[in-house]
Amino acid sequence: QVQLVESGGGLVQAGGSLRLSCVASGSIFSINRMAWYRQAPGNQRERVAVIYEDGSTDYADFVKGRFIISRDDARNTLHLQMNTLKPEDANVYYCNADIAWSHDLRYYSYWGQGTQVTVSS
Repeated sequence: QVQLVESGGGLVQAGGSLRLSCVASGSIFSINRMAWYRQAPGNQRERVAVIYEDGSTDYADFVKGRFIISRDDARNTLHLQMNTLKPEDANVYYCNADIAWSHDLRYYSYWGQGTQVTVSS
């Protein structure tokens, strides 16, 4: 079994910063793609940022220049540094990762339970 657990959400004033973390645990042989998504009530889940095993990254236009995604493979951890937060960034943020259990490198997609980010204006 694999589990993803997010932390770091909370309440922050507009213009402030938060750092989200996601720790993967369980039967992990390899982690390929890792990403952050967000979802507001009534809206579709949207990808915020993604980082691949080779370290390459991609960001949604609405966070470019403000958010930084990073990973620590030694600790199976994913981070999202969120700077210059805006009220519209308030969402539940979800961690997502493609994880293989063994050397056959069959990757399965896993999701965390989400962490709430609230931005006051």
